[in-house]
Amino acid sequence: MAGTDTLTSMSNGDDEDAATEETPADTGASDEVALTDVEDFESRLDDIAAALEDAETEADLDDVEATLDATAEALEAADLPEPDDEDEQPPAEAIEERIEGLRSDLEDARGPYLEDVTEIVESVAGTIRETRWTDDGAGEIETAVTAFLEDIDDAIDADIEASGDAAELLDAVGETLSGLSLDPDADSETITALLSAAEDLDDAVEAAEAWDDLTVREQLTEEGFYDILSSVRRKDYPPEWSAVKLYEKRYQKTGDAEAVEMILLAMEKLTSDFMEENCLDSLKRIGPEEALEPVEQRASKRDKLAIDVLGKIGSEEAIETLADFIDGDGDPALQEATLRSLGAIGSEEATQDVANRLDADNPTVRSAAARSLGRIGDTRAIDPLADILADDPEESVRASAAWALVQIGTERALETVSSHSDDSYLVEAEAEKATLHS
Repeated sequence: MAGTDTLTSMSNGDDEDAATEETPADTGASDEVALTDVEDFESRLDDIAAALEDAETEADLDDVEATLDATAEALEAADLPEPDDEDEQPPAEAIEERIEGLRSDLEDARGPYLEDVTEIVESVAGTIRETRWTDDGAGEIETAVTAFLEDIDDAIDADIEASGDAAELLDAVGETLSGLSLDPDADSETITALLSAAEDLDDAVEAAEAWDDLTVREQLTEEGFYDILSSVRRKDYPPEWSAVKLYEKRYQKTGDAEAVEMILLAMEKLTSDFMEENCLDSLKRIGPEEALEPVEQRASKRDKLAIDVLGKIGSEEAIETLADFIDGDGDPALQEATLRSLGAIGSEEATQDVANRLDADNPTVRSAAARSLGRIGDTRAIDPLADILADDPEESVRASAAWALVQIGTERALETVSSHSDDSYLVEAEAEKATLHS
């Protein structure tokens, strides 16, 4: 194999004995390599390729690798000429490419190792756990793992005692294999058999039918989404829209949480704007608490219709998400929808965030903030609403402040509105309401 002797014999010196003295035998193959021209490197690489082809053990391959490393180091130090033609490949670059090719061949020649087998088994176990399988796919996985266990037993005569699902069985196999001591040279046949079995398992799991392999319609069918259409005459197209409307009616009549799950499933899988809007409209009409988390996820992306749904659901858990959307003046429509939802939720936790928008530049936002405060009903909002009623230049905003004070309904709030009975028609109308309530 290519080792120190090979390197020494290929050195460029006038006296072979002198070269041997300059490169002591105990320094190793990579200490000094005297290569000065392209022919030297080509000859060296020819010898390495021959040694690689003749290698029979891991130790032989280690020797080849040492010689290859030494040659690469020599190339870095060598001052090889540049070609006269700019389009011609530089010799150093060509030699480097050949070195990399030999490295690749060297890696291919190594092994197989037991670690290669355990890595595949662990990877397949992870795939089985992380993948949702169809019923057919689950059966295919079970068959593949059973066949793999039989192959393992044939290869190492090990009765693997384990119970549980397919992934757990593979975990047990991995533990058993990790406890073996197999030498890549002496036990190469056994390791090869194990590796072949693991690769067959990997291929079988890759071919098994996963949930994501199904079309959207096939997934909805498997989930029973279309079952609700079987007993009614369908009036609307597409059928998915009819199903969503029927699930909405079912929830209104029975409060069946499964009906909400089906609407959410349709919203997740049917990504057309038409179906997403219709699913959200249905959820807005029924406001089910079961829809909070998925709708909040959509609302976090500034989806105005999803924000309206959160208001209908009315959960205080959404306040933190909604409060992030009402700062600044970049999107008045988004702020208006958010303020409307915060008002619908009606939690005093949002009072300060909403009151801060009474000084927004956009009068529509100021008006929405005032009305939201009225719906919340927090008496701390009386003074800021009174200031808006007295000073805001927009009639619509003053009218919203008056309306909000009437909704709060305390004696001080009603008196504040009544004192502005000589304002515009809209404000006067709210003042009359305050008089009736007082």
